[in-house]
Amino acid sequence: MLNSVSWGAIFAGAVTALVTQVILNMIGVGVGLSSVGTTAADNPAASTLSMGAGIWFIGSGIVAALAGGVLAGRLSGKPVAGTAGLHGLVSWAVTTLVVLYLLTSAAGGLIGGAFSGVTSTLGGAGSLVGGTVQTAAQAAAPSLSKISNPLDGIEQSVRNQAAGQDPQAAKDAAVAAIRALFTGDPAQKAQAETRAADALAKAQGIPADQAKAQIQDYKKQYDETVATAKVKAEQAAVAAKSAATQGAFYGALALILGALAGFLGGRLGAPQPATLVAGYDARRV
Repeated sequence: MLNSVSWGAIFAGAVTALVTQVILNMIGVGVGLSSVGTTAADNPAASTLSMGAGIWFIGSGIVAALAGGVLAGRLSGKPVAGTAGLHGLVSWAVTTLVVLYLLTSAAGGLIGGAFSGVTSTLGGAGSLVGGTVQTAAQAAAPSLSKISNPLDGIEQSVRNQAAGQDPQAAKDAAVAAIRALFTGDPAQKAQAETRAADALAKAQGIPADQAKAQIQDYKKQYDETVATAKVKAEQAAVAAKSAATQGAFYGALALILGALAGFLGGRLGAPQPATLVAGYDARRV
């Protein structure tokens, strides 16, 4: 009997831990919103908000696990500290599974605006792992979505310099020829370069030799843009990998601390044998 599982006590502790975490996270949301000013200069950096949200989420989880563990250990009715501690540990495990389910499914909206506000705040400010990766990647390297197309600047330059009786048609022909030069078959590169130079000379009304010189400048510009894009992509990939690794370790550490808090709470809440005997004697009387 001393080592039997009291699921009622475990679920009671899990419910208490969930409510405690909701309350603490709502307090964190209020504190975070109060730090946001009306102007951008008064607001803290996004990385600071993300880190603060992650630390608060971890701390609230530990406190909630401790509270749920204490209640689970007390209601288990087991005067053995180890058994009561295991009840607190299992209560923390149930709480963790429920939180993960709510954060990764649409069921989070069923419990109202309170927990929904918490999940949206964690999603926007950085919920431990995802927010850490995003913040670190943005700080270490530009976003890949901001890498420009290497042909955009070249096409714009060609269109700005076009002339002749039908400038729009000349522009389109020159742009198409130059695009074919950079994206076409490498085996036909020489022919494509000749066609691009002829189209460019016709569009701008310049000699063929001058057009060929411009083609070489465009090739150099294209190669430099592609090389820059590759460097940015590599930097972003390295930063994301590093941040994901750190986030995984921090997440594991947070779970371990929560488990220890739940077990310790269960031990602290274990009823004393004298209390159980006194209660039994009172019921007999």
